[in-house]
Amino acid sequence: MSDSVDLQGAAALLDAAATVTVLCHVNPDADTLGSGLALGLVLERRGVAVQVAFGSPAAVPESMRSLPGGHLVVPAADVRRDADLVVTVDCGTAGRLGSLRDRLDGAPRTLVIDHHLSNTRFGTHNLIEPESEATAVVLANLFDVWGVEIDADLAHCLYAGLVTDTGSFRWGRPDAHRLAERLLATGIDGSAITRTLLDTHPFGWLPMLSSVLASATLAPEAADGRGLVYAFVRRADAADLGPEEVESVIDIVRTTAEAEVAAVFKEVGPQQWTVSLRAKTAVDVSAVAAELGGGGHRFAAGYTAHGDPDHIVAALRDVLG
Repeated sequence: MSDSVDLQGAAALLDAAATVTVLCHVNPDADTLGSGLALGLVLERRGVAVQVAFGSPAAVPESMRSLPGGHLVVPAADVRRDADLVVTVDCGTAGRLGSLRDRLDGAPRTLVIDHHLSNTRFGTHNLIEPESEATAVVLANLFDVWGVEIDADLAHCLYAGLVTDTGSFRWGRPDAHRLAERLLATGIDGSAITRTLLDTHPFGWLPMLSSVLASATLAPEAADGRGLVYAFVRRADAADLGPEEVESVIDIVRTTAEAEVAAVFKEVGPQQWTVSLRAKTAVDVSAVAAELGGGGHRFAAGYTAHGDPDHIVAALRDVLG
């Protein structure tokens, strides 16, 4: 049975657990990992036996290794199967847990904490705030109700999620800026956090970009004449790079002035791709992704595709119109 819970209900669930597993989604970004570590730190301080984990890759991405609470992260294979409570953070579906999805089955209670409108509410209890711009915002709200003081370590984790999910506040609403002000007031270095997360890449990123951007194609008639721009990241292009470098490509492709919608097709196996979608103002790409088996936000979403490049582009264009 699945129930919606409010902030007080979520706090009560957490208070009742002696062992908690906090699960982030695969290929973690700063919102899922920052939220997971912030929650993990709070639980650890309260004497709870807590683990934080994600299904893949095997290690924390380089750009997020400075987040406080990293000592709580355990390898996927070492995640306990008998926790009182399993909490997922920033996971719209159970499938986003990858190999750790089965940990939901062994827990008497599961709490889903998320901000995706498309969340499938797969927990026994679900705290979903679609109006929040990041799961980090949901955690900040939860901490306030729970009586948790947000100190510099927690603020660092939450700011990481907030700055990335708002595109460095490019689409942040007033509440996001107010929370940022509050987090920065703890003394964290917001500029350094942002630079580490968003503006630091290995040299190999540059030749990868050269190859990938050379594949970019503009289809001005797509999306009912609003325009689609898309590019492919082949495995050979990104062989020596981490998933965060690959994920960053969409933020360059989406700047194309002639296209409302941007897509990056990332090869993960033979004729298997993960697809990142972005829109500017007029297209709800979460609905587009949902039709193709995925989900996300109105202006940022994704899905998995199977087939050759011509086939997967045609499938996307059919849904876009």
